[in-house]
Amino acid sequence: MSISKTHGDALRGNLPKESYEVLFEESTERAFTSPLYLEKRPGTYLCAGCYQPLFESSTKYESGTGWPSFYQALPEAVETKTDYLLIMPRTEYHCSRCGGHQGHLFNDGPKPTGMRYCNNGVALQFIPEGESLPAIRVK
Repeated sequence: MSISKTHGDALRGNLPKESYEVLFEESTERAFTSPLYLEKRPGTYLCAGCYQPLFESSTKYESGTGWPSFYQALPEAVETKTDYLLIMPRTEYHCSRCGGHQGHLFNDGPKPTGMRYCNNGVALQFIPEGESLPAIRVK
């Protein structure tokens, strides 16, 4: 069962203020401020809102942008839409389960996909390999 994309308010009390603002108000964290930017351990990156797995660490790479970047999302983990906030259209992506804003998708990434999922670190939770993933959060 998935969370309705209108239920961000139900998660407000379960999230740090910065995470809530990025996930459900489409804010952006400052570059180079997330500890996940430098994270190098093997593991899984989850949506901080609902804990749906979004990325495997094997797809993370150093983009030089100041945000965690990945070249491929897990199958059906994210949905996209066009964002017109900066005059030029950009592709924004969200968690396909709770609708939480993650970041923007660019076509300047490495092989094999050529894509760069530029993610806000506060919108993610990292679970190191060997640790159990948390249950999907309903609220």
